[in-house]
Amino acid sequence: MNKKKYPLEFPEGEHQNCQTLTGLTLEHLPRDGSLGRIRRYPNGADVWQPDDRQDRLYFLQSGQVAVTVSDMEGREVVLRMIKVGEPFGELCFCGRYKLRATFARAVTASEAVEIDLADFMEFLQRERDVLVAFVFTFCIRLSDSESRLAILAHRGAEERLGRLLLHLAAMRGGTTGEPPGEVTLSVSHDELAQMAAMSRPHVTLTMGRLRQRGLVRYERGRALVVNVPALRAHFIGE
Repeated sequence: MNKKKYPLEFPEGEHQNCQTLTGLTLEHLPRDGSLGRIRRYPNGADVWQPDDRQDRLYFLQSGQVAVTVSDMEGREVVLRMIKVGEPFGELCFCGRYKLRATFARAVTASEAVEIDLADFMEFLQRERDVLVAFVFTFCIRLSDSESRLAILAHRGAEERLGRLLLHLAAMRGGTTGEPPGEVTLSVSHDELAQMAAMSRPHVTLTMGRLRQRGLVRYERGRALVVNVPALRAHFIGE
């Protein structure tokens, strides 16, 4: 297989010493479809459930998937939102044939490439560039998980939500056309509530306070705009 070039995938301003590395994406798979099979999931369908075995991983081809965990009362916390091109289910490498213990659910109608663990391990042994990208993806996701744990450790609603918004903004980065220091996030109050382990009404109330202080801007039907310098000054003191 010919070596391919992939776009760099780094949070804004981070990992400046690792710019030769890229995360694992759908583009790393063979173009001829010889690895894995296509699975289709209607909106709301489970890709896996907590009692399913960790014996395969996936690459999202279209749509969006949420990986969540729920407590005894059925409240869910979003561990990761999977975007098109990204792998998920990679923790099968951390304990073959153990149980998932999480849900992966299609947020919209979605398609994914499903690959058996043994087949993907064979593929990694043949393709060194894919192996490097896979290890890099693990490192980035471990860093993300540690950041999320630090966010959840804050008991105050405003600080927890403010730091979550800063984290999401760092992962998103700014784009051309946005004012300096502002980042647009396509995230709902429901999704923020699940990521922050808060109730939806609590998030709505807290977001209203942040908006009054000029730290965020949002209107019904429009994306959320985060004022990163103002948020950092308010919550981190920078």
